[in-house]
Amino acid sequence: MPLTIRNTKLPSGEAVQVLGQGTWKMGEDISRRADEVNALKLGLDLGITLIDTAEMYASGGAEEVVAEAIAGRRDETFLVSKVLPSNASRAGVQRACENSLKRLRTDRIDLYLLHWSGSVPLKETVAAFETLKKAGKIRHWGVSNFDSDEMEELIGLSDGGNVQTNQVLYNLVRRGLEFDLAPWSRQRGIPLMAYSPVEQGALARNARLDAVAARHAATPAQIALAWVMHQEGIIAIPKASSQQHVRQNVAALNIKLTPQDIADLDRAFPPPTRKRGLEMI
Repeated sequence: MPLTIRNTKLPSGEAVQVLGQGTWKMGEDISRRADEVNALKLGLDLGITLIDTAEMYASGGAEEVVAEAIAGRRDETFLVSKVLPSNASRAGVQRACENSLKRLRTDRIDLYLLHWSGSVPLKETVAAFETLKKAGKIRHWGVSNFDSDEMEELIGLSDGGNVQTNQVLYNLVRRGLEFDLAPWSRQRGIPLMAYSPVEQGALARNARLDAVAARHAATPAQIALAWVMHQEGIIAIPKASSQQHVRQNVAALNIKLTPQDIADLDRAFPPPTRKRGLEMI
């Protein structure tokens, strides 16, 4: 049976799930293709309808994996993709979006992100996004890997206030954004999408999580993921390339961290006490 997954809201008012499915590094090996497709399909079966991908991932290969997984199920999927900064000009965004739509075998992208800031003036990219919205090619747009100063610049632009999310690196060992970017975003109702919430699997092997995991009869990876989803205004998008991994991620939804758990995790992974540059991997 599909799960009822907790939602957060975009500035538009649309509800989105706090747990999605990431696809970074999918589509790189044809021998893993069936497992990747089946993992995404299982996620949909279990009620995880948000799928995140990008034109950069496997040079479009991940979008093709997603297309296969959502075939016949497009209307139940909230689809996120990203445009590279090298394609962020007015004409470049149009071309990139059309190419992503073809690979995804769909007529629209629900949330289209600028993957990171580049040399193209931000106002040009925003104008291109707004044109795509008017044409019905995308429903919403956002950014990725933007620090607080870049977000301030963005919302100061004409139509820049239409930004719906900022996808960033965030997990227990990458907490720097809690000092300024996270509070800034919460104040404005702009959710953050956390990529690599388990630090590409590294937190699954971190002994500092063992005690909390034991209290919940869970794995360290599940505790790390539950901690990210516990944060207000955060959407976690872990990648799972196997059905077993998908089930483990879904099970993390049932973990209710206690104040003692949070205190223990704060001692093991201290929050920032000063401004740090936004991290990326």
